[in-house]
Amino acid sequence: MSLQFSVLASGSTGNAIYVEADGQSFLVDAGLSNKQLGLLMAKIGKSMDDLSGIFVTHEHSDHIKGLGVAARKHKVPIYANAKTWNAMDTLTGEIPADQKFHFETDTVKTFGGLDIQSFGVSHDAAEPMFYVFHHNGRKLALITDTGYVSDRMKGMIRDANAFVFESNHDVSMLRMGHYPWSIKRRILSDVGHVSNEDAALAMSDVIGDQTSRIYLAHLSRDNNMKDLARMSVQQTLESKGFVIGDTVSLFDTDPINPTPLTAV
Repeated sequence: MSLQFSVLASGSTGNAIYVEADGQSFLVDAGLSNKQLGLLMAKIGKSMDDLSGIFVTHEHSDHIKGLGVAARKHKVPIYANAKTWNAMDTLTGEIPADQKFHFETDTVKTFGGLDIQSFGVSHDAAEPMFYVFHHNGRKLALITDTGYVSDRMKGMIRDANAFVFESNHDVSMLRMGHYPWSIKRRILSDVGHVSNEDAALAMSDVIGDQTSRIYLAHLSRDNNMKDLARMSVQQTLESKGFVIGDTVSLFDTDPINPTPLTAV
């Protein structure tokens, strides 16, 4: 079986990504209600009851809102690092001990022919981390919720066949918007979220010969728009010599509609 994925939902209202390979199927985050997650899974022909596990990136509510109910109702194993487990302790309700597994930062877990590699990001959470999936020479890299993309992060995700990449905000929209300055400062900081332009600059350093698809993720509802994000990223990448739509294509994600289940 090929490595396949769908961005079920992405944005400040909730995040979840479905990944499958080699007879294993996983969610990365469960940031919507269990009911919503089930409906989104059904749209791509999948069921919450068939999940092999859920990998948690960090404890913010838009990433774990449905985690506790999903764990209890569907008896699904949950994977997170120790600091994230501690931070989630009062947020998810009780999760049975035999469903709680540790997946520490900068480690690899293997499920059949699928290798999942965790790496740290820069965000205002206990110990945020994201994941790279490897299967049969194919590579899927997921990176959102980071204030910047370090050289170390770039090394982890470089030359993926497909990226789900944060493109959170347009800086001008954010600065001119209605958010309190304290919130604007947090978003713009090194532990906030990357802008369209900064995301594209990071992409220009990690796109490789094998890269064909980039999904722009975690767009701000108030400080970004799909068309603006895509245009900004495309312009920046083209200024770096990439021909978008030729070998590399950009794709939108959505807060309430999943992307089609796609092979990496």
